[in-house]
Amino acid sequence: MQNKVFLQAALNGDRIHPAAPRTPADIATAARAAVEVGAQSVHVHAFDDSGRQTLDAAWCAAVLRAIRALCPKILVSLTTSAAIVKDPAQRFKMVEAWREMPDLITGNQGESGIVELCELLLSRGVNIEAGLLSVDDARAFVRSGLAGRCRRVLIEPLDAHPDIAVAHASEMEHIVVSAGIALEQVHHGDGMACWAVNRRALDRGHGIRTGLEDVTLLPDGREARDNADLVAAASRLIRAHGRNSSRSSETTFSKL
Repeated sequence: MQNKVFLQAALNGDRIHPAAPRTPADIATAARAAVEVGAQSVHVHAFDDSGRQTLDAAWCAAVLRAIRALCPKILVSLTTSAAIVKDPAQRFKMVEAWREMPDLITGNQGESGIVELCELLLSRGVNIEAGLLSVDDARAFVRSGLAGRCRRVLIEPLDAHPDIAVAHASEMEHIVVSAGIALEQVHHGDGMACWAVNRRALDRGHGIRTGLEDVTLLPDGREARDNADLVAAASRLIRAHGRNSSRSSETTFSKL
């Protein structure tokens, strides 16, 4: 049964873990396992046959087809990260060559050329998840004018220290909301800070993200077996938060 709170699984990226999937078949299998324990969407990076991340149309299409064969009802988000293709013009050209389109892409708003790339994908019916990795990214997003056409905002502080990550998530949220942007928000951090950011997001009524792109450790510090292990832990956090919220409401009502 799916969580009411939106939960996305970020299945891979440049983080090293033995269970991080790389081939289309392995990515699809990981996606299905994540969905079975509560993920409502998956975010993925494509890899070529030498194990390098790529935006190449053929590899991206292979990943999309493999996931859709096993998870036909799940929305798939592809990365467009400048860490994969640094030159904005080259990145635009590679994405322009896509013929099999993802449901969504994550567009990091601090990257050069991201507005033009988002415009291209919007024109092709692809939804945008606006990635905010820093306070400056949040300000750039507000200035961009893209907000009215995006699907959601991803609040993604990269700070290693949980307290600093939570503070930056709060500041980014404030910038977005103060600008009148009412998009759905999904929050996550990096490394162990991911769980602190997730907990704050649940307190604020937002969705969360987890997976081997973001973190390899469970909330108690143990190494996660795989993506499904992390998603299951996030699902437990959501359920526990729901129970705690219900008890708080009942206590408040009983005092009235």
